Amino acid sequence: MAGVSTPSMAAAVSNAGGLGALGLGASTPDAAAQAIEQTKALTRAPFNVNVFCHAPAERNAAVERAWIERARPLFETYGASPPSALKEIYTSFRASDAMLDVIVGLRPPVVSFHFGLPTSAQLDALRGARLILMASATSLAEARTIEQAGLDAVIAQGWEAGGHRGLFDPGGEDERLATQALTRLLAQNVSLPVIAAGGLMDGHDVRAALGWGAVAGQLGTAFVACPESAADAGYRQRMAETAETVMTPILSGRPARCLANAFTRWGADIDAGDIPAYPCAYDLAKALNGSAKAQGETGFGAQWAGQGAARSRALPAADLMTVLAEELEAGPISLVLEAVLEAWRAGANVEPAATPPPASSLARADGPSPRGRASPRSVHPAYGRHRPS
Repeated sequence: MAGVSTPSMAAAVSNAGGLGALGLGASTPDAAAQAIEQTKALTRAPFNVNVFCHAPAERNAAVERAWIERARPLFETYGASPPSALKEIYTSFRASDAMLDVIVGLRPPVVSFHFGLPTSAQLDALRGARLILMASATSLAEARTIEQAGLDAVIAQGWEAGGHRGLFDPGGEDERLATQALTRLLAQNVSLPVIAAGGLMDGHDVRAALGWGAVAGQLGTAFVACPESAADAGYRQRMAETAETVMTPILSGRPARCLANAFTRWGADIDAGDIPAYPCAYDLAKALNGSAKAQGETGFGAQWAGQGAARSRALPAADLMTVLAEELEAGPISLVLEAVLEAWRAGANVEPAATPPPASSLARADGPSPRGRASPRSVHPAYGRHRPS
C-alpha cells in the first residue's frame, strides 16, 4: 500500500522467499528512484513496484470550493484553516515520462499497475526492459483488458481488500465481487495466471485461494503492523483496537477501504458526487490529518486496511513470512512469478537471491492448472505485497 510500504519491508519479504513490493503511486520520480535503489541495496532477490494509472482528475471548481467550506469546521476544531484551493497532488504513471525513465533505468524485476493500464508506448518500453508486468482487476471485463494488453499476470482484487479499489473507471458500476468469487471467475475465463488479493491474512487463506484457481496470494493488510512498515503510531493503535473497516471515497475521491475513524464517520452520509475528484480530495484530507495530528488526534488519517484486519499480527516481516510458510504446511502452492523470474534472471544475467527461501516454502505444483496452463516448476509460500493503493 502506498504510504505503508518501505524498502526495508519489501527487502525482508523478498529475502524470506516472497515477493516484496514498493507502493510508488504517491511518489515523485526522485522518491521512487531512491526507494528502488534502497531496496536493491538490501536484497538481491526480485521485488515489485506498484504505480497508479488513473485518468487525470475531472476538476469541478464549484464542487471543490463547496468541499473546502464543508470541511472548514473540522479544521477550525484543531485551530487550523483548510487550503484555499485543492491541488492534483499525484501524477498518473500514464502521464509521467520521468517515472517511466526511472523504472526502465533501474529495472525493478516486477511492475504492477492499479487503476488501469499504462499507454501502449509505455508497455513497449517496459517490455523492452524485460520486466514482468501485472495489473489489478476488479471484474472480468477489466481482466480481459489486461489479458488483451499482453501482461504476464492479473491480480484479482476482491471487495474485501484494503486500500483503493482498482477500478479502471471510478464512475462506472462496481460489481463488488468478493475475492473468492472474482478469483474463480478470472481463473475460469482468462488465460493469465491469477493472483488473489483481498482479505488474505494467513497461510490458510492463501491455501484456500489456491483452491479457487489462484496461483498465488497477495497480502497487504497482513504486513501493516510489521515494525518495518511506515504506519504511524495512531494507525497501529487503531489496527490493534478495531476490526471495523469501511469502503469510502471520503479520503481521496476514489472508493478505498480503511479502518473506521473520525473522518469516515464524518463523511458517512455524504454523497459521492459532492466529493472532489481523485486525487484532489486527498489534498484536503492530508492537510486535515496534519492539523489534527498536531493536536494529538489520529482519527483523520488514511488508515488503509482490509476486512481481515482483526487477524493482523505485529511481527517482523521475515518472521511473518516464516509463519505463513508454516501455516501453508508446504502444501501444493504455485507462484507464477517463480517461473517467470527465472526467465528474467536469465535475460538480465542475474544470479538467484543469496538467501534462498526456506525449504519448507518450496513444493511441487502438481496437477492441472487453470485453463490448461503448465504449473510452475517450484513455488514460494506467499506473495507479500504492501500496495496497493
